[in-house]
Parts: sequence; structure tokens; C-alpha cells
Amino acid sequence: MRRVFVVGGAHTTFLGKGHPEFIWKKHPDFGKRDNPSLEEHMRGAALSALEQTGVDPQAIERGFVGNFAGQTFNSQGHLGAMAARIHPDLAGKPWSRVEAACASGGIAITGAVESLQAGYDVALVVGAEMQTSVSARIGADFLARAAHYAEERAIDEFTFPAMFARRWKAYQEAFGATDADLAHVVTKAYSNGNRNPFAHMRAAKREYEWAAQAGDRNPCFLANEELKPYMKMSDCSQVSDGGSAAILVTEDGLTKLGIHPNDCVELKGWGHVANPLGQVNDYTQLATTRAAATEAFNDAGIDRDTVGVVEVHDCFAVTEWLMVEALGFAQPGKASELTRSGATQIEGTLPVNTGGGLLSFGHPVGATGVKQVVEIWRQMKGLCGDYQIPTPPQVGVTANMGGDDRTAVVTVLQNIS
Repeated sequence: MRRVFVVGGAHTTFLGKGHPEFIWKKHPDFGKRDNPSLEEHMRGAALSALEQTGVDPQAIERGFVGNFAGQTFNSQGHLGAMAARIHPDLAGKPWSRVEAACASGGIAITGAVESLQAGYDVALVVGAEMQTSVSARIGADFLARAAHYAEERAIDEFTFPAMFARRWKAYQEAFGATDADLAHVVTKAYSNGNRNPFAHMRAAKREYEWAAQAGDRNPCFLANEELKPYMKMSDCSQVSDGGSAAILVTEDGLTKLGIHPNDCVELKGWGHVANPLGQVNDYTQLATTRAAATEAFNDAGIDRDTVGVVEVHDCFAVTEWLMVEALGFAQPGKASELTRSGATQIEGTLPVNTGGGLLSFGHPVGATGVKQVVEIWRQMKGLCGDYQIPTPPQVGVTANMGGDDRTAVVTVLQNIS
């Protein structure tokens, strides 16, 4: 296997309702200017990544775009050819758009890795989504296509919140966890997001009491009466627009670019696993993520005890716990103890989602898996500013999930210094 390095990357600002720069009907600039388009988020992330790393666009040999639902939210497909518009020197290159629901960014990363194994030396990965173009209910219907639409759409008009309410219900019944316990995940996410200039909810202050119980400011919103008590607004990730981009290279690629390995992060191992839609056997476990994590750690040859930062797919608050357990950092039902102990805080022994995660940083679906890798690189190189881990970590892990744990991508990265 050829060694693979992350040279660096960049994000656009993640936007949506609740962000002071997002234009909606109550914003003073409504009707005067528009929010960035899907193409603008793609272009902004890619050009920023190239500029910040000093990589000449002409040096890019292979490109991937991670995007889930451009056809529905934006009436735009064929995003590989859209990426070729980003810069004149990116035209004429082999670009592909890949899709795996919320794991689209993750499989764009693995696609780049596989292309480097196949003989390319420099790859650019762009993940992007623009989801605020429709109402929440219409958007929920578009997003429901990440489930088995014919069999699972009818669970609730908000299909995925209902599916993860089902998981939270099962988790509570199995392990005795409470909403008061889970509120610590939510408040950590918002506190971290408040320190992150790229975060969708960077200006939103959320207190523990708000997250701990349902109320007028934090309603349970599902129509499914059985599942309604198990999903509050505070438990949900954001409907966000945004883009992230990363540049991955081989050792030969570093030589071509004139970049020293010490300025990079090495991608030591990765796992990519998919399981059948609509066939979850245990709602208290993320079996697909666990399988991908096993593959990634085995490939990397790195012990979990050395991990110093983790980016997990907290599409709903309980998913952070399920992810931490699937990755092997806690036994089933025990992730809440890590949260309550403070271990998952930025200053803790196992910081999780330092930039706010999907709950607060935001969740532009196709960007998320790319964003996670870029965030690990930024933490390792001491670039996270107000949310920087005090001592830059030497080993980091990402876990990106599509659908109800039907596709999972896990990466293990190591700092080089």
C-alpha cells in the first residue's frame, strides 16, 4: 500500500437558520442579497484549500465531489463536471461525484485514497450541500431517500428524526439513560460551536436546562405518538449549507508539490462498510460503523488508547454516544459516563467534535465526511484557534455515517511533526 497524506483543507462558513449571516424572511437583507449557492460553496471550499496549502490547481490529478441530494434541493446533478468549473486548471481532469447519503463526503475521501493507491499522486476532494432551498417538511422528504423510501418513509413525516428517536427509546430502555444525561452532549456541542467561526450555530447560546427537557422553546415535534417523547428539537443536527475540501497525496505527490511530510497528517487506515437498507437488527448498536472501525484500526495498526481527538457523526444527540461505543472507546451503554466525566470536552482526555459536531457546527450532508478529516488535520497542526486542543493530538479518528447506520466510513489519522 502507498502511504497517503492529508496536505490540508478548508471550509466555507456553514450557514442556515440561526446563523446571523443567513438570509431568510426576517433578515434585514432579505430580498437584497441571496445565500451562497451549491456551486459557490463547492468553489469557495476548493479554492480556499488550494490557497491555504499552496497547491497549484494544475497539480491536481484526480477529483471527487461528495454530495447527496443536489438533484432535489438544487435541481443540479453532474457535479463532477461542475467542479471542473471551479478553476481553469481543474478542467480536463477526471472528476467524479459520489453519493452515500450522509456518508457522501466519507466515500469521496475513500475514493481519493483508492485513486492514489491506483497510481494518481495528488487528489482534491470537495464535499458540499445546499439544503435551505426548501421548507423543512419538503427537505425531510428529500432526506428520507437515505432510508428505504418505500418501506420506511411512513414512520413519520420527519423520517430520520423518528428513526433516531427509535434508537434513543431503545437505548433508554436498555441502559437507563435519561434526557438529563443526553443534554450534556447537546450543551458541549453548542459550547464548542460558539468558539468556532465556521459553525452554523456559532451565535446560538444554549443552556443545559433548555436541552434537558421538552418545552415551548424545545418541543417534541414528531407526529408518531410512540416516538414523539424521544426526540426534541435540541437533539437534532442542523439543516445547513456549506462546503469542505481536502487535498490528499502520496509520497511521490509530496515530492511533486515540494511539501515536507512534517507539514501533513498521514491517513494510516480506513474502513468503508455498507449494510442493507431497512435491516437494522439492534437499535442500541451501530454495527456498520463498528465494522468500519475494526477495519480502519486494523489497517492503521494503531491502538485506541493513543487517540487524542475524534470527529463523529452526531446527526442526533444520541448518535454521539452510539458512535463512541461503536468506535470502541466505551462499552455499550457507557458512553454517557465519558460525557459526564468531562473526557469528551476540548480540554478532556478524548475530545469529541471539538468544532461543535453536526449539532452545532452544522450538517451540509455531502460536506460532513470531508469536514471531519479537515478538522482532524487542523487540530493536529494547531490551527483551530479558540477551540484548539491545548496539546495538538498525535492520533485522530473520524466516523461518518450514511442513513440509519447503513453506510459507514472510518479513518485513522496520525500527526507528523
